[in-house]
Amino acid sequence: MQTKKPKVKSFLSAEVGKIKSILRKHKLHTVCEEAFCPNIGDCFSRKTATFMIMGDRCTRSCGYCNVSHDRPLPLDENEPYSIAKVVKELSLRYVVITSVNRDDLPDGGASHFAKVVQAVREENPDCKVEVLIPDFLGDLNALRTVVSSKPDVINHNIETVPSLFPVVRHRGDYNRSLEVINHIKLFDSGIVSKSGIMVGLGETLEEIVSVMEDLREVNCEVLTVGQYLQPSKNHHPVKKYYTPQEFKKLEEIGYSLGFKAVFSGALVRSSFHAEEVFTQISV
Repeated sequence: MQTKKPKVKSFLSAEVGKIKSILRKHKLHTVCEEAFCPNIGDCFSRKTATFMIMGDRCTRSCGYCNVSHDRPLPLDENEPYSIAKVVKELSLRYVVITSVNRDDLPDGGASHFAKVVQAVREENPDCKVEVLIPDFLGDLNALRTVVSSKPDVINHNIETVPSLFPVVRHRGDYNRSLEVINHIKLFDSGIVSKSGIMVGLGETLEEIVSVMEDLREVNCEVLTVGQYLQPSKNHHPVKKYYTPQEFKKLEEIGYSLGFKAVFSGALVRSSFHAEEVFTQISV
């Protein structure tokens, strides 16, 4: 039985330093750095990154997340073009765009998401684009704005089971998140819909399977399952470390429910090897 957190391989290299230097030059943020992602070295070594737009201050304070909770700064109108330039400079073939929650904005930042997608496409026509979006407080017009920008994949992480939402996602709503995922395919059937779950927060296997079933009911096509790792002593504690065998079982259950792709493992995160997952379902 696995009783301690999984080890993360170090990928320190000149390439990692180069990418960080380029990001700082353009004053850009990555969720890889802000959230202390365990895969940062691996992804940076592959010359991939998940850009975090609209600043590094979140209007929510979830119990599992290390991103700063503070009053957000005004939007940087040049950000879409800066990201497009960096994607070109790094010769990225696949880019993931995510954001902090911006509940202070009328559309939750949906129009800014759309501008980033459009800018990346104009500058990098062969690059595939995935967006990892917040729930926009359930505003379906905001979601439609993002869908209209035509990303290849739209991901909205359900994150955890309903019983734990009040504890770790107290300003989120389970059914609202399902509604967002449901409308991705309703608005544009050609866009891949995706979601992710963290495990180890105190959920049961039965609760995880129930979430998987709910996701399939709203036509979610791709699922990621990863081990929750506590960012600091002030965050929600890890209740359980899952074994490789348990992650394999969750993968098998996911495929049996009809997901087109299931990526399940201790260090799996929603955008880890995102290009690989997209390629898998596009064959």
